[in-house]
Amino acid sequence: MTYEQALNYLDSLNKFGIQLGLARIRKLLTLMGQPQQSFKSVHVTGTNGKGSTTAMLASILKAGGIKTAMYTSPHLCDYTERFQINGLPVSREVFADCVAHTKQYVQQMIQDGWEHPTQFEVLTAAAFYCFAWAKVEYAVIEVGLGGLLDSTNVIMPELAIITNVSLEHTDRCGSTIEEIAKHKAGIIKTGIPVVTAVDQEALPVIESAAKDRQAIVYLLGRDFSVDNLGINHFRQQLQFCTNQGSNSVITTVNLIGHHQVTNSALAIMAAYLLAKQEYRINWRSIANGLTEVSWPARFEILNQQPAVIIDGAHNPAGAKVLRHTLNAVFSHQPIIFVLGILQDKDISGIIRELITQVDTVMVVAPISDRAARPEKIAREIKAKSAQAYASIEDGIAAALQEAGASGIICVAGSLYLAGEARRILLENFNFNSY
Repeated sequence: MTYEQALNYLDSLNKFGIQLGLARIRKLLTLMGQPQQSFKSVHVTGTNGKGSTTAMLASILKAGGIKTAMYTSPHLCDYTERFQINGLPVSREVFADCVAHTKQYVQQMIQDGWEHPTQFEVLTAAAFYCFAWAKVEYAVIEVGLGGLLDSTNVIMPELAIITNVSLEHTDRCGSTIEEIAKHKAGIIKTGIPVVTAVDQEALPVIESAAKDRQAIVYLLGRDFSVDNLGINHFRQQLQFCTNQGSNSVITTVNLIGHHQVTNSALAIMAAYLLAKQEYRINWRSIANGLTEVSWPARFEILNQQPAVIIDGAHNPAGAKVLRHTLNAVFSHQPIIFVLGILQDKDISGIIRELITQVDTVMVVAPISDRAARPEKIAREIKAKSAQAYASIEDGIAAALQEAGASGIICVAGSLYLAGEARRILLENFNFNSY
């Protein structure tokens, strides 16, 4: 199977949609010989920040000399980004081989009378096979959707991380914070530690689930803390402490935004706990890992003059932290947004948190069957912020060209949009990633 054939096969699985549940993935992995049992793992979920936290922890483990894999979704430009080993995507050849290997067991499932697995289930099984084949020692696994019934929830991790909980996927995980928190809490396993920054209504749900499963919860603000020391040369400095001041360390993270300080604290605390059983994890590997971490399209400063920022903020909470970071870095200057949002997202909530009356917004459709009509978004902008200027652009490339070389340009609203914009910018506009 070539890479193109692998993509065609995966595209053909879209017809099976999103079907939460673990029966199909368990059967598939059983037929494949349980590849997920050949490496240690950390499981990461949360409404926002789970991808950044996953990348940070994987970078810390790699900096300690541990062969580390990372499984994330969605990808920005290439499917291979979802399967990373020691900080690099696998080759297209390896990716295709892993999909081909998995396909033969999918066919066996169908012959045995099982329901066809979904695209994400096939990808998850292929990733686990890939990591087993590569003989990785640790894999940091990001949940796809929710947690309880997500395809990744077949692993028995060394620890679980729940970044935060806010309203998302209400059609599948519930209409309240408490209901969504129950899905996130589904990754908690008996006796396995939990590191979290959840608060308010979500916290009692997480703590109750942990108590039922005899799992210790390490809570930001209670069991460990972090202080934001500010941004220096487009890197963020922070001070991390455990147990009310013991094991204090000042370090730097190569990702910008106050939310990344919180994500860093979660990754550091997770590494601190793993260090109790893994001698290669220490304060040096933590510091080096955070300094070296890369996570594209999360307040990624793609260019400085003119300033071009790519951010995949796709819900109100993500939009809020993006706006806060833009204000902090650029001192409340007007922003030229290239904005595209999927139709199943909280469009009005994103606009409310992100757009101010002095901003200019160029509305486009992300490359997705789920893209919201630009006209709808433009109407919402006028309704929420009547003074903001909104125009509808014919495609992402046209919007970026129209944005020009002056002002502060920010691409946001969808990871699909962020990935395509990033590709266009790097290929055609001679911008160099900072």
